[in-house]
Amino acid sequence: MSPPPSLSSVASSLLASQGLQLQSLKVFQSLWAGYGQICHVTASPNSSLNSSAETSRSASTTNSNVSTPQEVQSFILKLITPPPTKSNDEGHLRKILSYQVEQYFYSELAPRLPSSIPVANCHSSINQHHTDGTSTTAMMLNDLRQRYPVAGEKRAQLTQPQVHAALDWLSGFHGSWWPQVKGMDRRSFVRPPLDEANLDSKDGRGKGVWLNGGYTYLATRRREYDALASDPDSEWNKPLTEPLEDTLSLSEIVADVLAPRAWGWSPTEEYQTLIHGDVKSENLFTSVSGEEVAFYDFQYVGLGLGVCDLAKLFTCSVPLGLLVTSSGTGFGQELAMQSGEKALLKRYIVRLKEVSRKEYDWSVFVKHWETALVDWLRFQASWGFWGNTEWLEARVRWILKDKTWREEVVGGWKAGQRSMEV
Repeated sequence: MSPPPSLSSVASSLLASQGLQLQSLKVFQSLWAGYGQICHVTASPNSSLNSSAETSRSASTTNSNVSTPQEVQSFILKLITPPPTKSNDEGHLRKILSYQVEQYFYSELAPRLPSSIPVANCHSSINQHHTDGTSTTAMMLNDLRQRYPVAGEKRAQLTQPQVHAALDWLSGFHGSWWPQVKGMDRRSFVRPPLDEANLDSKDGRGKGVWLNGGYTYLATRRREYDALASDPDSEWNKPLTEPLEDTLSLSEIVADVLAPRAWGWSPTEEYQTLIHGDVKSENLFTSVSGEEVAFYDFQYVGLGLGVCDLAKLFTCSVPLGLLVTSSGTGFGQELAMQSGEKALLKRYIVRLKEVSRKEYDWSVFVKHWETALVDWLRFQASWGFWGNTEWLEARVRWILKDKTWREEVVGGWKAGQRSMEV
């Protein structure tokens, strides 16, 4: 197996395509399982190119408005050099595909976003596949910290201004893509990792974002789900994994309701958009005031309902005091939607409809929101809890006992299945 290229050689090559030369490079983060590095890079205009340009300008009698910035510029280099692809290793395949999805997003989709939804610009990139089964993927991105210097930090709770800014960014992102996704060719979207790996070469591999955004959906978490189904000591074993009337379990029905499809009927298709897929404090920067935010890390961007992004944000990064008036066991074992939670959701949906210019009835939105909470709890119960655990579990206990929710979600799904069989 050939050694991976050096960081400096990759950085220099990507910068050269922009007429820049490397000044400094510092690694500040390693990727999962040693698959690569993220580096801070500084660069300046290539002096040899500038000299030639100056000579040309001196010899020319034509005035020009073109100028070359002389200041040192700041970039982020993301270099991925994973080991060879391992067949049937779902986690490995997921990561490999996720970096390709991220590169596609930055190169092809991010430029289509309005300036009101800030993301990093990808100035140059490479995606090389080698004969020994290894690959080299790299992106030179502008440094968001120049404008948004405050990092969200790992598993940190955001301040109220940061929460509001995150909701405004997400509603703008989801709202911008919502009217556009129907025009996208879903056949080219990236399938679940094992499905993607088993595609015949004549069918081609997906090139785009994930068909199902995020990394926690049930189709790729069967191992964890099976562990929950075989754990009688878990409170969530029976409610989430027992078959309903000799059919699928509640978790499987909920997953099917939320899942986007390449073709065929889906009960939530009308409301699907592109979602970030990994919304948490660790994946954002904010302004000093906290009133502006920019998300990054688009490895799991894909189709889905916007509320699926919100479910993770509310559980993992929103202070409990913004969701409920009492904390801990003070709000009981079962919890209906409280005023704080409702206010945050209202802020989101109002802007979502303004940006998308589409309608989203509040009752339908709440049904989708509560369905997303059930699905998110299924993942946490099978993988491990963190964040506002007591709030999430109390909300889902209440949701599962709500006859209206069951009739609309489970009953609606069954009716849809029957109509497809006719």
